[in-house]
Amino acid sequence: MAPLATPAQRFLARVVDTGVLVVIDAVVSGALLGGGVRHPDDVPYGRQVLVGILMFVLYFAYEGGMTAARGQTLGKMAVRIRAARLSDGDVPGSAGWTRAAVYALPGVLTVVLVGPLFWLLNALWCLWDRPYRQCLHDKAARTVVVAAL
Repeated sequence: MAPLATPAQRFLARVVDTGVLVVIDAVVSGALLGGGVRHPDDVPYGRQVLVGILMFVLYFAYEGGMTAARGQTLGKMAVRIRAARLSDGDVPGSAGWTRAAVYALPGVLTVVLVGPLFWLLNALWCLWDRPYRQCLHDKAARTVVVAAL
């Protein structure tokens, strides 16, 4: 297996992915909500919910699809790391969807503060996990993040 990715590499990859998703969110939200919206109260609640659900689906498709197919999102490509199955170091395949689900689904619980607390715990888990520096979404999918050679 390739060397494990450092927590700093993983963080930087997530920053890049977040930037990509913010741009996508701005384009989609602007198209669906109208570019001239000045205040959330100007948009019907149902449309706000629709955009939120759509963004969740787009995130899940981006993260899950790219990780399942390549082991890398754009952020991981930029930092030269990849997700791999723990068992054989290969591209995750369906485990990529599991990783994305465990990472993203707590977002549904954001309204009760459980989601953000889980995201924080999940992201920090690799700082003390040994021997593979796995986050909780890695453990659920039986994957590790390694250098892309």
